[in-house]
Amino acid sequence: MSQIDSAQMAVVYERLGELLAIAAGRFQWRILPGFEVGFDLKGQTAGQMQIRQGKVRLRFNAVLMRDNREHFLRVTVAHELAHAVAYWVYGKKIKPHGEEWQSIMALFGLEPRRCHDYDVTHAQVRRLKRFTYRCGCREHDLTSIRHRRIQEGERTYVCKHCREKLEWVVES
Repeated sequence: MSQIDSAQMAVVYERLGELLAIAAGRFQWRILPGFEVGFDLKGQTAGQMQIRQGKVRLRFNAVLMRDNREHFLRVTVAHELAHAVAYWVYGKKIKPHGEEWQSIMALFGLEPRRCHDYDVTHAQVRRLKRFTYRCGCREHDLTSIRHRRIQEGERTYVCKHCREKLEWVVES
C-alpha cells in the first residue's frame, strides 16, 4: 500500500486552495464550503467525490498520484473539486459530467474529460466479494458494497427488466 507523505498532502491542499479561490471569485463566496480529503482510493480510480449526509469528501488514489504527479495535481484534483463545486452551486440533481460540471472545468481552464489514461500497472486492484440476489425474472450478482447498502437499509435495488425488488439469496 502506498502512503502519502505530508509534503505531497500539502501540495494537494495548495492546489485545492488555488482552485477554490477561482470558484469563490466566480460565485462570490464569502465563506468557503467545507469538505474532507482522503487518499484511500485503490485500483484504477484516480479520484472520487462523495456526498454523505450533505457533506462532501474528495478521495484520491495515492499510487496514481505518485506515478502521475504533475498531471494528477493539475487535472485530477481539479476534476474532483469541480464535482464538489457543481454540487454546491447547482445542487444534487445534476449529471455527474453534465454541463454544470463542464462549466466548472472550463472555469478552472481545463478540458472536461471524464476519464484518465494513467498507467495503472502499479495500482492495487480491489476485488469485491459478490452476493446473489433474485427478482421475479433472474438472478443478479451484487458487489459487497451494494450488499452492505441493502443490509444497512441505505438503499434498495430493483430489476431493470421486471421492476421487482431484489432479494438476497442466503447461501446455506
